[in-house]
Amino acid sequence: MKRKNMSSPFLASVALAALLPVAASAQEILILAEDVPSGLDYDGPSAAVPASQQGMVNTMEPLVFYPKGEVNEDGVQLPDFSTIEGRLAESWTYDEETLTWTFKLREGVVGCGGATFNADDVLYTFARAKSVSGAAPIGWFLSNVSSIAGFDASVFGDDPAAKELGDEIVKIDDYTVQIKQSEPNALFLPALTAFGLLMFDKETMEAHATDADPWTHDWANATSSASFGAYCVSEWAKNEKIVYTANEDYFLGAPAIKKVTVQRVPQSSNRAVVLMSGQAQLASGLTPREYDSMRGRAGLAVSGVTGNESTFVHMNFDVEPFDNPKLREAIAYAVPYDQIIANGYFGQAEQWNGVVPSSYPGYKDVTSFTYDPEKAKALLAEAGYPEGAGLEAFGDAFQLTYVAEKESTLGPIVNIIQTALRGVGVPVTLNPIPLSQYGDRQLVKRDLGFAINDQEKPVVVDAGYGIQLFFVSPDKGGLNNMVNYSSDIVDETWAAARVEPDMEKRDAMVAEIQEQIASDIAWLPVVEYRTQWAHSERLKGQSWYADNAPRYFDLYIE
Repeated sequence: MKRKNMSSPFLASVALAALLPVAASAQEILILAEDVPSGLDYDGPSAAVPASQQGMVNTMEPLVFYPKGEVNEDGVQLPDFSTIEGRLAESWTYDEETLTWTFKLREGVVGCGGATFNADDVLYTFARAKSVSGAAPIGWFLSNVSSIAGFDASVFGDDPAAKELGDEIVKIDDYTVQIKQSEPNALFLPALTAFGLLMFDKETMEAHATDADPWTHDWANATSSASFGAYCVSEWAKNEKIVYTANEDYFLGAPAIKKVTVQRVPQSSNRAVVLMSGQAQLASGLTPREYDSMRGRAGLAVSGVTGNESTFVHMNFDVEPFDNPKLREAIAYAVPYDQIIANGYFGQAEQWNGVVPSSYPGYKDVTSFTYDPEKAKALLAEAGYPEGAGLEAFGDAFQLTYVAEKESTLGPIVNIIQTALRGVGVPVTLNPIPLSQYGDRQLVKRDLGFAINDQEKPVVVDAGYGIQLFFVSPDKGGLNNMVNYSSDIVDETWAAARVEPDMEKRDAMVAEIQEQIASDIAWLPVVEYRTQWAHSERLKGQSWYADNAPRYFDLYIE
């Protein structure tokens, strides 16, 4: 009889399982992830890293947040984006004449360091954001986007006084603060829910400050983040694991899970095998094929939601020939959307017909591209490239770039796209590059010509925020306009919409902007795919949030 060959990935997974800690009781869980936090400072260098954001939202707390909404068919608790409720802020009022928000803060909130939350923590958090002393000014950006007075571009000048907190945010008493806006802006409360404006524990942060680092960036990036969340960092080995213990004084109640260990296991296949062994309780970041293989497996469950994760084709307006609108349109009709959904995502995706997440307030269906190779060929001819003739002159422009570390997920998708585009005459080659290089070229140099992107999402739940983040011209306030898109209609309409107090009028303008972006094919939307987790069937309480980070407080073992 022929001996069955045991693959090296399988053997590596078995060896790994023998080294991992085992959850000792129903009050402990082990989570397997692609990575662990590299820092817990949202104004620090790891602010954009999803693993770091997951650490931040489980150890820190916002002033306000979205209440729980409906539960989907997978048993995942969804947020109700139609309203906002208090968290560290108990209630608030708004004076339309003075553009002033008055927050009544919750009393009796105790953080991991034993400090009690009050108005001083709010002032410290915003003063730290305005100092723009960290590697990434996320706190300043969210304050700027929501039109908090004083949080403007002057902070980046030479005047140190511009970086100091003034009377735009003031303490009325220990549990009351006022925040002034420079203009009416509906993004104010939604921005306060995002990870980049979570409240710091001033007392503990200042205890770890130094003369060289007065805002405690180094300690937050290396040791912990001081706040008032449900969990505290008890152990942290960079690039290996992080251990959280429950904050028994958490103001929403003591967490059911007392200890959460997140272990870094880079290979998704290894995470899948160890989860199936029963040694871990949850694994994230698996491939669509791996999630599909776990459905119906004894002892396991797969939970998910079509939330805000998407895949789109990136075509840079500053790179020829993608400045040709007919060429962009030809490519849009040459992509086989249904094949990508079936064979790339195993049915775990839907065609995306918009330019912001379809779950967000203000979203509008604005595209209707179908796979039509004959129409694509006709449009290529209109673009001046019949049967693709002449496109070979652009050399590297048609290298379809994607993140090499995502080969197991994106490899099948880029191969489908390459085959389809070559079929109509577009000379596509594949160009996998490391994530660090991809991020630098996309966000800093902005010189990626042709690419697949599946990692962008607006964490502030509002269609207008997604518009400003990705599509407004950089000199008009856009932060992450990676394709060098510029439209006077988009810029001018958004400038009016962001200060429009009548939500019906604002929604109409936001819809008009989405139509313009779609007409210009600023992005070519492909699919919205499911955010998913594989887990022990005994682990309950899965919830989805716009940052796609699970909240350990929600979880319990049945």
